[in-house]
Amino acid sequence: MSKKIKANYPVSGMACAACAARVEKTLNNTPGVENAAVNFANSSVAICFDSYLTSPETLAKAVSDAGYELLVEQGKVDLAEQQKKAYRALKSRTIAAVVLSIPVVIIGMFFMNMPYANIIMFLLSTPVVFWFGRQFFIGAWKQLRHKSATMDTLVALSTGIAWLFSVANMLFASWWIRHGIHPHVYFEASAVIVAFILLGRLLESKAKGNTTSAIRKLMGLRPKNVTIILKDGKTENIPVEKIRKDDLILLRPGERVAADGIVIEGSSYIDESMLSGEPIPVEKNHEDKVFAGTINGNGSIKYRALKTGDDTLLSKIIRMVQDAQGSKAPVQQLVDKIAAIFVPVIISISILAFILWVILDSQSGFSHGLLAAITVLIIACPCALGLATPTAIMVGIGKGAEMGILIKDAESLETAPKINAIVLDKTGTLTVGRPMVTSSEMIRQVENAPAILASIERRSDHPLAVAITASLESEPSVEMSDFNNIAGKGVTAVVDGVQYFAGNRRLLQENNIEIPQELLEAEKKKTMESNSVVWFADKDGVISLTAVADPLKPSSPGAVKELEKMGIEVYMLTGDNNSTAESIARKAGISHVIADVLPQQKSEFVERLQKEGKKVAMVGDGINDSAALAIADLSIAMGTGSDIAIEVAQMTIVSADLSKIPPAIRLSKGTVRTIRQNLFWAFIYNIIGVPIAAGILYPFNGFLLNPMIAGAAMAFSSVSVVTNSLLLKRKHF
Repeated sequence: MSKKIKANYPVSGMACAACAARVEKTLNNTPGVENAAVNFANSSVAICFDSYLTSPETLAKAVSDAGYELLVEQGKVDLAEQQKKAYRALKSRTIAAVVLSIPVVIIGMFFMNMPYANIIMFLLSTPVVFWFGRQFFIGAWKQLRHKSATMDTLVALSTGIAWLFSVANMLFASWWIRHGIHPHVYFEASAVIVAFILLGRLLESKAKGNTTSAIRKLMGLRPKNVTIILKDGKTENIPVEKIRKDDLILLRPGERVAADGIVIEGSSYIDESMLSGEPIPVEKNHEDKVFAGTINGNGSIKYRALKTGDDTLLSKIIRMVQDAQGSKAPVQQLVDKIAAIFVPVIISISILAFILWVILDSQSGFSHGLLAAITVLIIACPCALGLATPTAIMVGIGKGAEMGILIKDAESLETAPKINAIVLDKTGTLTVGRPMVTSSEMIRQVENAPAILASIERRSDHPLAVAITASLESEPSVEMSDFNNIAGKGVTAVVDGVQYFAGNRRLLQENNIEIPQELLEAEKKKTMESNSVVWFADKDGVISLTAVADPLKPSSPGAVKELEKMGIEVYMLTGDNNSTAESIARKAGISHVIADVLPQQKSEFVERLQKEGKKVAMVGDGINDSAALAIADLSIAMGTGSDIAIEVAQMTIVSADLSKIPPAIRLSKGTVRTIRQNLFWAFIYNIIGVPIAAGILYPFNGFLLNPMIAGAAMAFSSVSVVTNSLLLKRKHF
């Protein structure tokens, strides 16, 4: 007998992909669990288990034993708030550790002979190592229980040994002096290691970003309450969760649509940019479809609910973003992989060095062996390894910020150099993202014509009128009467006894206003160039022709050309119609164009390119791009776009200028190259330093490395890594 339950629980305490892997392994090894998949991006786990064999409380205990926390009482947990608290706590510990470490370093390097120097360093370094750095010792103990080792193990071992050895030297200095060795303390080494590694963790935590807030904002697009129309014609305000299929809903001006449905009565303009990405609101009349989360304009309509709750298009986008984020768990940190081998090797070398000294040197074997063992552990300190990645990332991200490129995480820096295909959204990415007057042609002279047109359009609620009004902002207002808004056609008004018309061609034709053939040809040409044409006329004929469009950004063609020079294939993806898309692509110099796509088709197209073996970057600015951004190998958002797109994306171009993308890729290449150089030098330092510390040169020239010199060498390795990272600041990308 069994009862399968599928649930999704938050997990706290995960600091890296290795943590996520341990939680997943722990749960999958728990009796009664059929499958567990940890979503590191969302700090959650999707789990399927048999409720007769296990319970949420049992699962929570198993995860707790592994060193993490499974939050099974979701209603009582605010995970985002917990993550903020954890970050604030880490920040406080880091600042305190740095503040206390600075005087220890100054005394240790320059004032070793001052009175009570050792005691002062002992008092300052002890809280740094065992209080502010306690997480390393706790983590090392937990990993030891699971027979594994990470950076926590290495940090805890080296700092703990250095501190204990320093205390022993301080208390039993006379023993070393009797054996002809000058005792030295390493309090500054242990304190600085903890401070540096905490700083690295803080940078990593900040860079990771809060991906769960993107999902929360998407969910926030759903209205909380909705007005339904009852059978007797009365209205009732109910929570959105209670909407059922075929309910008749009243949508007032400015409200959000609560469910996917069809218009039964009324007309309005609805802003669907969060779905289509197109800036111009869409006119909705009888039998037109409306979608949940979109925003109503000034009209009032009644619509029948066809899809509610999890079946709406908005809910599908939310699920796609969640799934895409979960499918991209970051690779396990390289340094953690190395530490798993490095730690036992260093411990083995340290013990082996001690044993060999005792066996081979009958007179001073113990003292020299102990010195060699300690020196190996000190010189093999992970400071350089720990700093290799975060310092390069810190400088790279800082350099990016100076260039107007916000980089969210290290993963994007590693991915960007591998990109060979880039998918560009049209609206707001290649184009400005809002309707603007691209041309205005005066056909015949009429007194005060611009002022009359501006005054009429100021009274209109049509999106194209906003663009025209903006272009005629300096024109004065004139008095008018008999203003009439004709849905789907335009507006009319009377000024000084003359009736004027502003709208589309149908408005003029229905009022028997003659339109010359050459003007019809001009309209056709402008339409082919992705313009919407607004006619302005009186009974005597056409006065002016105004073309309104979402124009191409001036920098877009140059950016496309540069990307292609870098060997990157450029694709344009848009929800707009084919003729408009082709026109924009032609101006931008893009040969691969895909038009009339829905949000889910955008992510499907990115997946298709990935299946062809391409590394794909997606660039967008709208909520409709969120799923494609989340599933792409590299996601880039325009800074003027929606908060959702910016939250999901790994990089954000603050100025929304496409010409910043090639430098962003070059910066990423430079940062990755610096990280590799740093790791290389950190390893070379250990490969050379550890054997010398063990005493390999002693049989040849009597040289035995002093722990103090080992500490200095360790510090030098860290300085060299930081210096190499800082060189990124001087480079031009």
